[in-house]
Amino acid sequence: MTTDAFLADCRARLAFDLLSNTWNAVVLWALRDAPLRPVELRERIGGISSKVLTETLRRLQFNGLVDRRTDPAAPARVTYRLTPLGRTFLAPIEAAGAWAFAHGDEVMAAQEAASES
Repeated sequence: MTTDAFLADCRARLAFDLLSNTWNAVVLWALRDAPLRPVELRERIGGISSKVLTETLRRLQFNGLVDRRTDPAAPARVTYRLTPLGRTFLAPIEAAGAWAFAHGDEVMAAQEAASES
């Protein structure tokens, strides 16, 4: 196993792949306080379609970051919750959010300057 983050077989690339999808981080962050049903997730997040939410939840479940639970007493009542592994991914998401908060204006200014040239 290599430590070069740009090679396909490097474990660090897993994190880059997970962070590169905007909805992954948003859904994980939305689940940080409590398990939620898909409709509750859509309300909390805003701007995500049912299809994209379903795809994101499946991807996060496949990667072991969320767990899908079905309530046997209430058919069609499904909730999603962070797994212990998913909880460990909140720190990198928070760090990226803090960076964006601190430097977002600079990035937007650079984008604006590039658009004008």
